[in-house]
Amino acid sequence: MDDKYHAALAALVAETDVRLRRIYGSPRRREREPVAQLVGTILSQATTDTQTARSFAELRRRFPTWAHVRDGRVTAIAKAIHSSGLSQQKAPRIKKALQHITRERGCIELDFLKSLPVASAREWLMRIGGVGPKTASIVLLFAFNQPVFPVDTHIHRVTGRLGWIPSRASADKAHQLLEPVIPRGAHYRLHVNLIQHGREVCQARRPRCEVCALKDICQYCAHGRAVEALQHQ
Repeated sequence: MDDKYHAALAALVAETDVRLRRIYGSPRRREREPVAQLVGTILSQATTDTQTARSFAELRRRFPTWAHVRDGRVTAIAKAIHSSGLSQQKAPRIKKALQHITRERGCIELDFLKSLPVASAREWLMRIGGVGPKTASIVLLFAFNQPVFPVDTHIHRVTGRLGWIPSRASADKAHQLLEPVIPRGAHYRLHVNLIQHGREVCQARRPRCEVCALKDICQYCAHGRAVEALQHQ
Protein backbone atom coordinates (compact mmCIF):
# COMPACT_ATOMS: atom_id res chain seq x y z
CA MET A 1 0.00 0.00 0.00
CA ASP A 2 1.69 3.22 -1.16
CA ASP A 3 1.60 6.40 0.94
CA LYS A 4 -0.93 8.22 -1.26
CA TYR A 5 -3.38 5.33 -1.24
CA HIS A 6 -2.83 4.77 2.48
CA ALA A 7 -3.65 8.42 3.20
CA ALA A 8 -6.79 8.34 1.03
CA LEU A 9 -8.02 5.15 2.68
CA ALA A 10 -7.28 6.50 6.16
CA ALA A 11 -9.36 9.59 5.33
CA LEU A 12 -12.30 7.39 4.22
CA VAL A 13 -12.04 5.30 7.38
CA ALA A 14 -12.00 8.43 9.54
CA GLU A 15 -15.05 9.82 7.73
CA THR A 16 -16.87 6.52 8.22
CA ASP A 17 -16.04 6.58 11.91
CA VAL A 18 -17.54 10.07 12.22
CA ARG A 19 -20.75 9.10 10.42
CA LEU A 20 -21.28 5.86 12.32
CA ARG A 21 -20.63 7.61 15.62
CA ARG A 22 -23.43 10.06 14.80
CA ILE A 23 -25.80 7.15 14.24
CA TYR A 24 -24.74 4.60 16.85
CA GLY A 25 -22.84 6.73 19.35
CA SER A 26 -19.62 5.84 21.15
CA PRO A 27 -20.11 2.44 22.80
CA ARG A 28 -18.72 2.09 26.29
CA ARG A 29 -16.04 -0.57 26.52
CA ARG A 30 -16.97 -3.24 29.04
CA GLU A 31 -13.62 -4.45 30.30
CA ARG A 32 -13.48 -8.19 30.84
CA GLU A 33 -10.91 -10.34 32.61
CA PRO A 34 -8.65 -11.60 29.77
CA VAL A 35 -9.01 -15.36 30.36
CA ALA A 36 -12.79 -14.92 30.51
CA GLN A 37 -12.59 -12.95 27.26
CA LEU A 38 -10.57 -15.69 25.59
CA VAL A 39 -13.01 -18.41 26.66
CA GLY A 40 -16.00 -16.25 25.75
CA THR A 41 -14.58 -15.58 22.29
CA ILE A 42 -14.07 -19.29 21.66
CA LEU A 43 -17.67 -19.88 22.75
CA SER A 44 -18.92 -17.10 20.45
CA GLN A 45 -17.75 -18.79 17.26
CA ALA A 46 -20.67 -19.58 14.92
CA THR A 47 -23.37 -18.64 17.41
CA THR A 48 -25.36 -15.67 18.72
CA ASP A 49 -24.49 -13.31 21.57
CA THR A 50 -27.43 -14.63 23.57
CA GLN A 51 -26.33 -18.25 23.22
CA THR A 52 -22.75 -17.30 24.06
CA ALA A 53 -23.81 -15.53 27.25
CA ARG A 54 -26.01 -18.45 28.27
CA SER A 55 -23.31 -21.06 27.75
CA PHE A 56 -20.64 -18.92 29.45
CA ALA A 57 -22.86 -18.44 32.51
CA GLU A 58 -23.57 -22.18 32.69
CA LEU A 59 -19.87 -23.00 32.35
CA ARG A 60 -19.03 -20.72 35.29
CA ARG A 61 -21.90 -22.14 37.32
CA ARG A 62 -20.70 -25.71 36.91
CA PHE A 63 -16.97 -24.93 37.14
CA PRO A 64 -16.23 -22.30 39.84
CA THR A 65 -12.65 -21.59 38.67
CA TRP A 66 -10.71 -21.81 35.41
CA ALA A 67 -8.60 -24.52 37.03
CA HIS A 68 -11.75 -26.60 37.43
CA VAL A 69 -12.45 -26.17 33.71
CA ARG A 70 -8.86 -27.03 32.81
CA ASP A 71 -8.98 -30.20 34.90
CA GLY A 72 -12.56 -31.13 34.06
CA ARG A 73 -13.72 -33.79 31.66
CA VAL A 74 -14.29 -32.66 28.10
CA THR A 75 -17.72 -34.29 28.13
CA ALA A 76 -18.73 -32.26 31.20
CA ILE A 77 -17.45 -29.03 29.64
CA ALA A 78 -19.31 -29.80 26.41
CA LYS A 79 -22.51 -30.39 28.35
CA ALA A 80 -22.15 -27.05 30.14
CA ILE A 81 -21.65 -25.10 26.89
CA HIS A 82 -24.15 -27.06 24.81
CA SER A 83 -26.33 -24.01 24.11
CA SER A 84 -23.53 -22.29 22.19
CA GLY A 85 -23.45 -24.99 19.53
CA LEU A 86 -20.43 -26.96 18.28
CA SER A 87 -19.78 -27.90 21.89
CA GLN A 88 -17.87 -31.05 20.91
CA GLN A 89 -15.30 -28.86 19.14
CA LYS A 90 -15.29 -25.95 21.56
CA ALA A 91 -14.95 -27.95 24.78
CA PRO A 92 -11.55 -29.53 24.00
CA ARG A 93 -10.37 -26.23 22.52
CA ILE A 94 -11.15 -24.40 25.76
CA LYS A 95 -9.55 -27.11 27.91
CA LYS A 96 -6.40 -27.17 25.77
CA ALA A 97 -6.18 -23.36 25.82
CA LEU A 98 -6.24 -23.34 29.62
CA GLN A 99 -3.66 -26.15 29.72
CA HIS A 100 -1.43 -24.18 27.35
CA ILE A 101 -1.62 -21.06 29.51
CA THR A 102 -0.77 -23.11 32.61
CA ARG A 103 2.26 -24.69 30.94
CA GLU A 104 3.56 -21.34 29.75
CA ARG A 105 2.75 -19.24 32.81
CA GLY A 106 2.48 -21.66 35.71
CA CYS A 107 -1.05 -20.45 36.40
CA ILE A 108 -4.13 -19.40 34.46
CA GLU A 109 -3.66 -15.70 33.83
CA LEU A 110 -3.07 -13.40 30.86
CA ASP A 111 -2.53 -10.04 32.55
CA PHE A 112 1.13 -10.06 31.50
CA LEU A 113 0.07 -9.47 27.89
CA LYS A 114 -0.70 -5.83 28.65
CA SER A 115 2.99 -5.11 29.18
CA LEU A 116 4.06 -6.67 25.86
CA PRO A 117 4.20 -4.92 22.49
CA VAL A 118 0.98 -5.55 20.58
CA ALA A 119 2.63 -7.75 17.96
CA SER A 120 4.31 -9.89 20.63
CA ALA A 121 1.09 -10.24 22.63
CA ARG A 122 -0.86 -11.30 19.55
CA GLU A 123 1.86 -13.76 18.56
CA TRP A 124 1.80 -15.28 22.07
CA LEU A 125 -1.97 -15.76 21.95
CA MET A 126 -1.84 -17.27 18.48
CA ARG A 127 0.44 -20.02 19.75
CA ILE A 128 -2.62 -21.38 21.57
CA GLY A 129 -4.30 -24.05 19.47
CA GLY A 130 -7.40 -22.74 17.70
CA VAL A 131 -6.59 -19.08 18.34
CA GLY A 132 -6.25 -17.06 15.14
CA PRO A 133 -5.87 -13.33 14.42
CA LYS A 134 -9.53 -12.54 15.16
CA THR A 135 -9.66 -14.23 18.56
CA ALA A 136 -6.28 -12.84 19.60
CA SER A 137 -7.28 -9.34 18.51
CA ILE A 138 -10.61 -9.53 20.37
CA VAL A 139 -8.80 -10.44 23.59
CA LEU A 140 -6.31 -7.58 23.16
CA LEU A 141 -9.00 -5.04 22.27
CA PHE A 142 -11.72 -5.97 24.74
CA ALA A 143 -9.55 -6.94 27.72
CA PHE A 144 -6.67 -4.48 27.31
CA ASN A 145 -7.95 -1.76 24.96
CA GLN A 146 -4.97 -2.25 22.68
CA PRO A 147 -4.99 -0.60 19.21
CA VAL A 148 -5.99 -3.70 17.28
CA PHE A 149 -8.91 -4.25 14.93
CA PRO A 150 -10.63 -7.65 14.98
CA VAL A 151 -12.29 -8.63 11.71
CA ASP A 152 -15.42 -10.74 12.09
CA THR A 153 -17.84 -11.73 9.33
CA HIS A 154 -19.76 -8.43 9.51
CA ILE A 155 -16.65 -6.26 9.35
CA HIS A 156 -15.16 -8.39 6.58
CA ARG A 157 -18.35 -7.98 4.52
CA VAL A 158 -18.88 -4.26 5.18
CA THR A 159 -15.27 -3.19 4.61
CA GLY A 160 -15.18 -5.28 1.45
CA ARG A 161 -18.26 -3.54 0.11
CA LEU A 162 -16.90 -0.14 1.10
CA GLY A 163 -13.76 -0.95 -0.90
CA TRP A 164 -11.31 -0.82 2.00
CA ILE A 165 -10.01 -4.30 1.25
CA PRO A 166 -9.73 -6.26 -2.02
CA SER A 167 -12.78 -8.34 -2.85
CA ARG A 168 -10.90 -11.61 -2.42
CA ALA A 169 -8.93 -10.67 0.69
CA SER A 170 -9.27 -13.23 3.46
CA ALA A 171 -10.27 -12.21 6.97
CA ASP A 172 -6.69 -12.83 8.11
CA LYS A 173 -5.36 -10.56 5.36
CA ALA A 174 -7.99 -7.95 6.24
CA HIS A 175 -6.52 -7.66 9.74
CA GLN A 176 -3.17 -6.66 8.24
CA LEU A 177 -4.71 -4.17 5.79
CA LEU A 178 -7.20 -2.44 8.09
CA GLU A 179 -5.36 -2.06 11.37
CA PRO A 180 -2.86 0.59 10.14
CA VAL A 181 -5.62 2.90 8.84
CA ILE A 182 -7.92 2.96 11.90
CA PRO A 183 -7.87 6.40 13.55
CA ARG A 184 -6.06 6.56 16.86
CA GLY A 185 -8.42 5.79 19.72
CA ALA A 186 -11.19 4.60 17.39
CA HIS A 187 -10.43 0.87 17.27
CA TYR A 188 -13.07 -0.27 19.76
CA ARG A 189 -15.73 2.23 18.66
CA LEU A 190 -15.36 1.53 14.96
CA HIS A 191 -15.23 -2.23 15.53
CA VAL A 192 -18.52 -2.21 17.45
CA ASN A 193 -20.25 0.31 15.18
CA LEU A 194 -19.30 -1.49 11.96
CA ILE A 195 -20.72 -4.71 13.37
CA GLN A 196 -23.96 -2.94 14.27
CA HIS A 197 -24.10 -1.37 10.82
CA GLY A 198 -23.57 -4.79 9.25
CA ARG A 199 -26.42 -6.26 11.26
CA GLU A 200 -28.89 -3.42 10.74
CA VAL A 201 -28.10 -1.94 7.33
CA CYS A 202 -25.31 -3.62 5.34
CA GLN A 203 -26.84 -7.06 5.70
CA ALA A 204 -25.43 -10.09 3.95
CA ARG A 205 -28.29 -11.06 1.65
CA ARG A 206 -29.98 -7.74 1.03
CA PRO A 207 -28.03 -4.62 1.99
CA ARG A 208 -30.30 -1.63 2.66
CA CYS A 209 -28.32 0.79 0.52
CA GLU A 210 -31.26 3.18 0.22
CA VAL A 211 -31.01 4.11 3.92
CA CYS A 212 -27.24 3.76 4.32
CA ALA A 213 -25.35 6.79 5.59
CA LEU A 214 -22.24 5.57 3.75
CA LYS A 215 -23.72 5.06 0.28
CA ASP A 216 -21.89 8.03 -1.27
CA ILE A 217 -18.51 6.63 -0.19
CA CYS A 218 -19.29 2.97 -0.84
CA GLN A 219 -17.96 1.09 -3.86
CA TYR A 220 -20.73 -1.49 -3.65
CA CYS A 221 -23.40 1.21 -3.88
CA ALA A 222 -21.59 2.80 -6.79
CA HIS A 223 -20.76 -0.33 -8.78
CA GLY A 224 -21.73 -3.56 -7.07
CA ARG A 225 -25.49 -3.16 -7.31
CA ALA A 226 -25.27 -2.39 -11.02
CA VAL A 227 -23.17 -5.51 -11.57
CA GLU A 228 -25.66 -7.60 -9.59
CA ALA A 229 -28.55 -6.25 -11.67
CA LEU A 230 -26.79 -7.22 -14.92
CA GLN A 231 -26.05 -10.70 -13.55
CA HIS A 232 -29.76 -11.28 -12.84
CA GLN A 233 -31.01 -10.10 -16.27
